[in-house]
Amino acid sequence: MNVGVILVAAGLGTRLGATQPKAFVRVAGITLIEHAVTRAFEAADISQIVIVAPASHLREAGALVSALPRAADITVIAGGAERTHSVSVGLAALREDVDVVLVHDAARCLAPGSLFDRLVAVVRAGHDAVVPGLAVTDTIKQVDAQGRVVATPDRSSLRAVQTPQAFRRTVLAQAHASGVEATDDAALVERLGSTVTVVEGDDLAFKVTTAADLERVRRILGS
Repeated sequence: MNVGVILVAAGLGTRLGATQPKAFVRVAGITLIEHAVTRAFEAADISQIVIVAPASHLREAGALVSALPRAADITVIAGGAERTHSVSVGLAALREDVDVVLVHDAARCLAPGSLFDRLVAVVRAGHDAVVPGLAVTDTIKQVDAQGRVVATPDRSSLRAVQTPQAFRRTVLAQAHASGVEATDDAALVERLGSTVTVVEGDDLAFKVTTAADLERVRRILGS
């Protein structure tokens, strides 16, 4: 099974307070996109990466890619208004021989290649979809529109889900054919009635959302 990665880099990063899309912010001299691509290619069997970038930054993304190792295995395309659409166009840009698809966020730029490898192995073992997740350590409260607590879920059954998320390509394509929007691709697969398996995530696969997250990336790279 050949493996492809859809790297979603089309977010504006409003909460980060940057003057450009989040994936183009530089840390340790290079962009989050470059960090994410470098780590993805550390995995054993990645044959193609499709970067889904903002239409306004396609030229910049293409220039970044041209300087990277394995540039011939990287495709850059314009994303859509919503994340789900961006993944759909990324899926269409994958080579026909790609059987396993990893959907990843450039904002999780430090996710290691070993995490990609573990997810791919589970799909190759016969699973339709697999996502990395970390146990929830805080108590979680479910609230209504007025902010009143309506339930306290048992946190032992909860996981904070990360990316990359891995899928059989046929299953992911079927999920996206529904036209439904979702915050992650696993939710689309769930709606099909397919099983999504959760494996242990990685602390390095955290999402850069705020300036504090960006500083955390700097500290990790500095160490």
